[in-house]
Amino acid sequence: SPGSTGDYTCTCTGTTSIVVKGGPATCTNDECQATPAPCGTGQTCNDPDTAANKLHDFTCICDNDNSIRKVDGPATCMKDECTTTPCGTGQTCKDPNTSPGSTGDYTCTCTGTTSIVVKGGPATCTNDECQATPAPCGTGQTCNDPDTAANKLHDFTCTCDNDNSIRKVDGPATCTKDECASMPCATGQTCEDPNKSAAMLKDFVCTCPAPNTMTTNVGGPATCSTGSNDECASTPCPAGQTCTDPDKASAPSNDFVCTCTTGTGSATGKGASCVLDECNASPCGSGQTCSDPDTSVSKTKDYVCTCTAPKLGTMTGGAATCILNECDA
Repeated sequence: SPGSTGDYTCTCTGTTSIVVKGGPATCTNDECQATPAPCGTGQTCNDPDTAANKLHDFTCICDNDNSIRKVDGPATCMKDECTTTPCGTGQTCKDPNTSPGSTGDYTCTCTGTTSIVVKGGPATCTNDECQATPAPCGTGQTCNDPDTAANKLHDFTCTCDNDNSIRKVDGPATCTKDECASMPCATGQTCEDPNKSAAMLKDFVCTCPAPNTMTTNVGGPATCSTGSNDECASTPCPAGQTCTDPDKASAPSNDFVCTCTTGTGSATGKGASCVLDECNASPCGSGQTCSDPDTSVSKTKDYVCTCTAPKLGTMTGGAATCILNECDA
């Protein structure tokens, strides 16, 4: 009615409900208090100016990364669980769903010679370095990895097959094999192994001795010229003796043998002392004894035949004529 003044009311709208009679109300509007909440799960809402006429100025901030924010609407937050390095050393991490509400879905994958995948936690990885391709050790070597844990690298050992005292950690060993040590060449031949690498076999060289022509052979005994080292060729034995050289392929080594042709006796590397006991031929008659006072080869026909008692008689160089000694009969 015309007489009623100052009884009107002003009422705020929005998130606050303030009523003032007879004048304008001082209204506020905190947009973060709206229902439903203006920001998403895992986000914090901030309205810097809650005046009723200041709308659409609220900010949504990601709880896991406050650098990610958005004004007047939910932020797009990400949570990559791999950023905290949840997997072990030598493993790769992958988070297929980085939304804040998705946790424990990352996977840890072993790298190296094994491929083990575990979800939500570190994998138990093995890494036998000896199984690598190409093989870490050289030919003629054995590889051993004492600890195959994925975080134990460069601890494998290469050991030479021909000599297990030669070994190296974290790389091929330098193996040697001198094939001449087994004396593969024939007697009297020299052996040389120009490459003592364990990977280089059958490369040794056998060489014939002088005065052979320098005949050589690789990987086995040489065929030396027969007779070129026959020491008997120089006639080292005296007259009346034969000479034999049992090893004509070897270098001269005084191994020739002189053997008496008349009488008995032999010697190696020199002339023999020949003995001729003429009694060995039984030159005396029955009932006689024989003695040879000088058994040298140059003394012949000096043996003595002596009649046995009761007969008497002697003869040098022939059978004696025995006479009965009647006085002793």
